[in-house]
Amino acid sequence: MTTNNSSVTILQTKQHFDILDGLRGVAALAVVIFHFMEWIFTDPSKNFIGHGFLAVDFFFCLSGFVIGYAYDDRIAKMGLRNFFISRIIRLHPLVVAGSVLGLLAFLLDPFGGHLELYSTGKIILAFVCSLFMIPLPVIADRAFNLFSFNAPAWSLFWEYIANIMYAFVLYRITRSYLVILTILSAFAICYVGYNSGNLVGGWSGPTFWDGFARISYSFLAGLLIYRSNWIIKNKLGFGGLSILLLLAFIMPSSEWNWLTEPLVVLFYFPLLVALGAGSVLNPALKKICVFSGNISYPLYMTHYAVLWMFGNYYTNYKPDNSQLTFIVISGVILLVGFAYIVMVVYDIPLRKYLNDKRKAKLAMNK
Repeated sequence: MTTNNSSVTILQTKQHFDILDGLRGVAALAVVIFHFMEWIFTDPSKNFIGHGFLAVDFFFCLSGFVIGYAYDDRIAKMGLRNFFISRIIRLHPLVVAGSVLGLLAFLLDPFGGHLELYSTGKIILAFVCSLFMIPLPVIADRAFNLFSFNAPAWSLFWEYIANIMYAFVLYRITRSYLVILTILSAFAICYVGYNSGNLVGGWSGPTFWDGFARISYSFLAGLLIYRSNWIIKNKLGFGGLSILLLLAFIMPSSEWNWLTEPLVVLFYFPLLVALGAGSVLNPALKKICVFSGNISYPLYMTHYAVLWMFGNYYTNYKPDNSQLTFIVISGVILLVGFAYIVMVVYDIPLRKYLNDKRKAKLAMNK
């Protein structure tokens, strides 16, 4: 019976870093606003949040830190099977939700699209690949994204790869080898920045391997921060750190992007993670941080279905600035509200059901 109880205990979620959770929500909101703005401003230099896409690199760095914190001391006890089941239960329900919403937006978009160009078989294949995280950049109306019906899923693909590498390799290696891998991946980030002129790639077929470089460095850096205990005690709090994070996203775009973007990813984001892990949270902001953290993943994985419709509307109807301002502000608010509904009605209950079922099964085994 002791073995059963210890098995169930190993699966319990550890206490969260509330400020880091809050910053994840800030980054997710920045991504949503960036995706609206990139339709409006095709010239990145005119986009006030033109570096919002770097939020993905911040997510990756956070992920490395959190995975190390959550699993370094228990993955050997829980086993690879339980680790992968835990990650799938955490991540995949919203992968499915985002794919379904994306398919519906593709089929029912009132503002555009060319359904006649795609056979039923091709649409079904793209949808199945989206459900199972198999990259298939074949839909022109979706800009040949790796995942046609949910563009942001490209980062989840690499998150899964990072989790697999963690389970089979990274959790076993010493800190010295982790440092070497981190340095090598830093060179990869610099190469991508220099070769492409920026770090915006990873989401499409031609830029596929840019995504590998982005996840490699940031995930390893986050894991290294945790293993090295590089936690910087400070009193910046959620507000101060949110401002510092937003500064990276509103950084002006220029011909120096090939240099400034890698610098942000290599040094600034790891610093923010170290500061966020060591900062003092004002108790009055705890509920905001918890909500922000909880809503971040549902918002990230459900918002892009609407963005395709917005893009087609904007392209076809060219609304004026006052209309755009109203649409974008109300759109962001509604997307946050919709993500909350998805989280409360679908994601949390489904994950609770699956986790309860696992724990009951473990408790029964002798």
